[in-house]
Amino acid sequence: MEKIPMTRAGYNALEKELKTLKSEERPAIIRAIAEAREHGDLSENAEYHSAREKQSFIEGRIKEIEGLLGMADVIDPTKLSGSVKFGATVTVVDEDTDDEKTWQIVGEQEANIEKGLLNVKSPIARALIGKDEGDSVEVRTPGGDKAYEILKIEYK
Repeated sequence: MEKIPMTRAGYNALEKELKTLKSEERPAIIRAIAEAREHGDLSENAEYHSAREKQSFIEGRIKEIEGLLGMADVIDPTKLSGSVKFGATVTVVDEDTDDEKTWQIVGEQEANIEKGLLNVKSPIARALIGKDEGDSVEVRTPGGDKAYEILKIEYK
C-alpha cells in the first residue's frame, strides 16, 4: 500500500473528525433511527429513510478516515530545510501582477487553497518542488500559464 504524505496538523484534524463521528454523530443518528422506527410504517417514513442515509454516510466517512490514518506518513516540516519539498511554506510573487501569495504544500486530504494549504499534487506545487529561493517557475494552470518567483521558503 502506498503511504499518504500528511502534516501533523492534517493528521490531528482527521483524528479529531473521527473522534467526533464516533462519539457524537454515530450515537445521535442511532437515536434518530430508533425514534423514527417508533413512528410506525417504515416504508413511508421519510425521517427513517433520511436517518438511515445519514448513518450510511457517517459509517462510510469513518471507514475512509480510518483508512487514511492507517496509510498516513506524517511528515514534520520543522525538521526539513533547503529547497521546496512537502511541508514547505513558500512565498511567491506573480511575475505578471506582482501579487504575493504564501502557500504551505500539504497532503491531498488537508488541502484548502482558501487557507493557503496547497495540494502536493497540484500543478503549482509540482512546479515548486525542488526549486530554491530566487528561482522562477512556469506553471500551466486552468486559468492559463503563470510565472512565479520564489521569494521565501520556510519550514514551520
